[in-house]
Amino acid sequence: MKQKSVAAVTLGCKVNYAETSAILDLLVSQGWRLSRVEDGADLFIVHTCAVTGQAEKKTRQQIRKIIRKNPGSRVAVIGCYAQLDPDRLAGIDGVSVVLGTTDKFTISNYVYEPEPGDASPLVKVSSVRELSVAYPANSLLSQPEQGRTRAFLKIQDGCSYGCAYCTIPLARGRSRSVPVDTLLDSAAKIADAGYREIVLTGINIADYRDGDIGFSAFLRRLETVDVSRIRIGSVEPDLLDDELVETVAASGKIMPHFHLPLQSGSDRVLRAMGRHYDTKNYRERILKAVSSISGCGIGADVMIGYPGESESEFEEMYHFIEGLPAAYLHVFTCSVRPGTQLFRQVKERQSMRVHPDEAASRYDRLTDLGQRIERRFAGSFIGNRLRVLFEESLPIGGGIVRWSGYSGNYLRVEADVEEGMMLGDIRGSEYDVFVEGFGDGLQLHGRLLF
Repeated sequence: MKQKSVAAVTLGCKVNYAETSAILDLLVSQGWRLSRVEDGADLFIVHTCAVTGQAEKKTRQQIRKIIRKNPGSRVAVIGCYAQLDPDRLAGIDGVSVVLGTTDKFTISNYVYEPEPGDASPLVKVSSVRELSVAYPANSLLSQPEQGRTRAFLKIQDGCSYGCAYCTIPLARGRSRSVPVDTLLDSAAKIADAGYREIVLTGINIADYRDGDIGFSAFLRRLETVDVSRIRIGSVEPDLLDDELVETVAASGKIMPHFHLPLQSGSDRVLRAMGRHYDTKNYRERILKAVSSISGCGIGADVMIGYPGESESEFEEMYHFIEGLPAAYLHVFTCSVRPGTQLFRQVKERQSMRVHPDEAASRYDRLTDLGQRIERRFAGSFIGNRLRVLFEESLPIGGGIVRWSGYSGNYLRVEADVEEGMMLGDIRGSEYDVFVEGFGDGLQLHGRLLF
C-alpha cells in the first residue's frame, strides 16, 4: 500500500508551530511521510490564527490556494480560527476537516472518511471552558534534520487574564500547565535529536505552575538538560518578578532575552484594556532586568489605534517608549474581535474606533521609533564580542559563505567565512563574533573568532 504523505502550513504564534510539529510526529509514528507544501501531499494541515481579522483573511487565502493547487488532496483546518468560527471554514469548498483546540490532537480525525455521497466536512470543536490539561508539544523529533537549530517546547496553554481585546480565553481556555516531568522528558528528547537551543512557548508562560513548582523553579530544573541554550518567550510584565530576573542573571544557559508585552504607554488605555500593570510597574520591571542581567535584550509588543485612544494618549505612549531601554518593538494595529469585551463596548458605542487614517499615521510613527530603538540597541554592541548560534548560510561569491544566527540577547549577527577555512557546515555551532558594524538592514556584521 502506498505510504500516505502529509504537509502542514502554520500561521500565527510559536505555540501553533510547536503543536503542528507534535501532530506531524504523531502522524509519522503511524506511518505517514512528511512532505513539503510545494511538493504536494495526500493531506494538508492548515493551523490557523485568529488574533486579528487580517490573520483570519490570510488563513482563508492560504486554504483556497492549497485547494486550487491540490484538488485531489484532503485539507484539515485546525486551531484557534477553527475553534472560534468553524462554520465559515467548513463552508469553504474543498475543506475536508475542521478541528478545534483540543480535537486537533486526535489523529483519527485526520483520516475520517465520510459516507458515500456525503460531501460535508467533519467538524469537531469541543468547548474549552473546562479544560484542565495542557497538551504537550515540541518541535519535530521524527525528522529533526528538517528543523532548525532551535526547538520549541510548549510548557503552558491558555490564559486567565481576560484582557478586553483578547480572544485567547475563547479559543484556548484558561491557563494550565504541562507537568514538569513530561517537559523534562521532552527536553531531553529535543537535546538527543541534536537541537542546541530550546525556546519555551506558551500563551502566558510565566504563569506556569505544576503543584508547588512555579516558572523560576521549573527553569532551574530545565537547566539540567544537555542543551547549550534555553530561551524564554513572551512574559507578562507583572510576572517578571525579582526571582525570575535573578534566575536568568545567575544562569549560564538561560538567554538574556525577554519579550515583555507593553500594549500601551498610557495608564488610562492600559486600564481600559484590562492589563495587570501600569507604566510605572512596567518601567520598574524593565529597568530591573537590564540592570541585573548583562546585555539583556527586551522586546515589546505595542498596540496602536485602541478604541478610545486619544491623540494625547498616543503621544504619552510614544514618549514613554522613547525613554525605555528596549531592544526592539513589535507594532500592530488593534483589531476588534467578535466575542470580546472590547467588541461589545464598540458595538454599544462606549468606545469609539480610531479613524483608519489616524491609526495608520500612528503606526508609521511608532514603527519608525521602533527602528531607531533597534538600531540603538544593536549598535551598542559594535566593538564587542557576541556569542552566536549559527543557523543559515548564503554563498556570496569569491569563495565566501555568509553565515548568520542569533546572539544570546536575540541580535541577528552575520559573519563571512572563506570556504577553505576547514570549518565546513557550522550550522548548529556557537562561535564568538567580534562585531564590526551593521550589515544588511539592522543585522550586525562581524568577524568570526576561533
